[in-house]
Amino acid sequence: MVFGTTILGSNPSAPARMMKKISLNFDLINKFKNVFFPFYKSKEVKKLFSILEQGEPKNKNVAMFVGGCVRNYILKNVIDDLDLATVFTPEEIKSKFKNTSLKVIETGVEHGSVTILLNNYRFELTTLRKDVSTDGRHAEVKFTDDWKEDSNRRDFTINAIYLDKNGKLFDPQLGIKDLKNNVVKFIGDPGKRIEEDYLRIIRFIRFSIQYDHNTLESSTINAIKLNLIGIKKLSKERILKELLKILSLNNFLNIFKNQELKNIFLIIFPEFKNLDRIKKLSYLSEEHLLRIDTNMILAILLIDDSDNFLYFCHKYKVPNLTKNKLELFSRSFKEVKEDKNFFKNNLKKNTYFLGKDFLKNLSTFLFFENKRFKYKELTSIYKDIEIISVPKFPFDGKFLKERGFIEGKKIGLALKELESDWVENNYSLSEDNINAILEKVKN
Repeated sequence: MVFGTTILGSNPSAPARMMKKISLNFDLINKFKNVFFPFYKSKEVKKLFSILEQGEPKNKNVAMFVGGCVRNYILKNVIDDLDLATVFTPEEIKSKFKNTSLKVIETGVEHGSVTILLNNYRFELTTLRKDVSTDGRHAEVKFTDDWKEDSNRRDFTINAIYLDKNGKLFDPQLGIKDLKNNVVKFIGDPGKRIEEDYLRIIRFIRFSIQYDHNTLESSTINAIKLNLIGIKKLSKERILKELLKILSLNNFLNIFKNQELKNIFLIIFPEFKNLDRIKKLSYLSEEHLLRIDTNMILAILLIDDSDNFLYFCHKYKVPNLTKNKLELFSRSFKEVKEDKNFFKNNLKKNTYFLGKDFLKNLSTFLFFENKRFKYKELTSIYKDIEIISVPKFPFDGKFLKERGFIEGKKIGLALKELESDWVENNYSLSEDNINAILEKVKN
């Protein structure tokens, strides 16, 4: 995740201003590409539609883009996903692509979805649907060929805008107006929409932050509050997936713009008791913001003197890779508190064992964790880390075999002892030191 330049402090440094200019130029180029060569005119899209339309009436809309790609197209932002709604069932789609070079993946056939792979394009096609019954977690749906009916079952007006292969928009829920006015609005009765799928509460938070929607209608807030208990019915995997999308937003700081929204977020995720730490994002330059990914955000929100992060990882079945990174942050945080020379006299040793990249991340975490930690201190630590030169460990298994060791646990023990003493002695060991360590391990 890369946080956008909108959350830079009021007096960014010269490098930050330079990065901001580069970032804005990059966005401008992508917007020009979007305007002068719309994504729907690509040869891959044309090939997809030529296959879908085979054997169908000429003027029939067999598929239309919907969701994020349409919103981004309208706002002239970068297109990063390609979702389509279609009148065809998954079986019909598979049949149409059976003897083609395009690959079909059954990503969600039970929900009416398949994914088509073509070159570097990934198209997700979902059959038009209407809800038959719902329980807040799962919906019993019926396939339809009615585009208006499909729009009625979607969550927000901005998610019910369709774009055909020629760039013509179909907007049955008047979502374009809401999108351009930064309004996130449920289709129809908010309570009914939420009761169909309680995840829509968290999605409402995400889109409100993303589109800077701050004027929340009382009917929407009341509907959300009345249905918060329903979130307990959702699978933890679905909740975590939606949460990570929120934490990945460029403008996550928008969560502080509306107290009601922030309160609801904290009711759903009470483990984020350190949420206010995030406010310090506004002090960082682009160089430091580039290091802020979702794992860093989770560390900032979760890690303190308690085992709060472990509870969160267990509750939401967090992937081991993320859990391990959080454990490393937590362990290192405790070491910093116990060692006043962690980033001073012991910096070279810690750089060897933890690496420059992690130490920069750790110092960034500490900047958020400690209210008194100044931005000037952070930049100073970065410089100290960068100039450190750590030599390569000079001993290996071959060296030990030449000293009479045979394959086994003792080689590992000897290397560990050598490495520890080598680091403690400023990356140097005399012959006497080496012999003493090896004799100790052998005996």
